[in-house]
Amino acid sequence: HEIVHNKFVVDDLKSKGAIFVEELEEIKDKSRPVIFSAHGVPKKIPEDAKDYNMTYIDATCPLVSKVHREAENLHKNGYHLILIGHQNHPEVIGTMGQLPKGSIDLIQNENEAKKYSTKNKKISYVTQTTLSVDDTKDIIEILKKRFPNIKEPAKEDICYATTNRQMAVKNIARKCDLFFVIGSRNSSNSVRLVEVAKKSGCSNSQLIHSQSKIPFDLIQNSNTIGISSGASAPEILVNNFINELKNRFTVSIDEVEIIKENVVFKVPKKLN
Repeated sequence: HEIVHNKFVVDDLKSKGAIFVEELEEIKDKSRPVIFSAHGVPKKIPEDAKDYNMTYIDATCPLVSKVHREAENLHKNGYHLILIGHQNHPEVIGTMGQLPKGSIDLIQNENEAKKYSTKNKKISYVTQTTLSVDDTKDIIEILKKRFPNIKEPAKEDICYATTNRQMAVKNIARKCDLFFVIGSRNSSNSVRLVEVAKKSGCSNSQLIHSQSKIPFDLIQNSNTIGISSGASAPEILVNNFINELKNRFTVSIDEVEIIKENVVFKVPKKLN
């Protein structure tokens, strides 16, 4: 099962013999171990794996697991849930799959928040972790106005890697002639970073993905270039991009660190 959706990482894992599937049914040899995506999977998937007697490793990001547990606890306490997120995103499928059908509704944008109606007296919301803080803020404000008793999560659900990158991009975008985000086209937080850079004062911002051609002509005419990366883009891709620039131009690098990241996630128990 897919661990991350960065093409470079996926291709690297494929070259080592990993097989990527969407459903357990696709696995012909059920004796092969399976790894669940960092985005999380619906509750039914581990149950099915047990029924098949499969060995599985749950590599769900702990920040996503936190939202899953939060959703379950709220549901047990009689709350009807709203999930703020993007339809068909693997994390959204996983979170909605934690609860019985009909007990959690998806809201994707401000318009849907304005139109949302429910007969439930007790409602609460959780959010997709890789959304922009700004995106969710406007939706949350609408929901709070319309449903003054709506219960908020105990703690912000947005992933720290997403938040920190956005803060850094906001901080430097206005000083840049060009801004590049290294990441995948299907990476929610990477696409968001490009939007954040544009909104924060660098209209010429773009995503550099596996099929991208580096626009050396634009770079040639720029003095200051901003570079960031999506949460699932490995460091080697950023380094490769910088090396491409160094091969053609005289480059001096200033690293901008807004917040020191010192979060460490434990390796899944089965691997210890």
